[in-house]
Amino acid sequence: MIVSNEVQLILSEKRTSLSVMRTGIAVLVLPLSVFSILIATSKYYDAAGVLYLLVPVFLISIALVALGVYLIARSIEKIHNFDKRINDLKKKYASLSEFIE
Repeated sequence: MIVSNEVQLILSEKRTSLSVMRTGIAVLVLPLSVFSILIATSKYYDAAGVLYLLVPVFLISIALVALGVYLIARSIEKIHNFDKRINDLKKKYASLSEFIE
């Protein structure tokens, strides 16, 4: 019974890591949509004239890309660790193998 609770805990932590990965992907895509809008509307403004606005947008976009990559990489690492822990438990307790793929 305790082993099944441990597996359930590991699986819930894995779901949390998958949610963090989903958030990281959304954060990573946000600068792409901002740049798409800027490129699509570029004929309506002069880049040199609004440079004081474009520089902060670029810096924030770089920070968002870095945050997204960090969240995704950390989630992937944690998911691999959770899979390894589950496989170790399946090897240790053969009765779990029929319930967990």
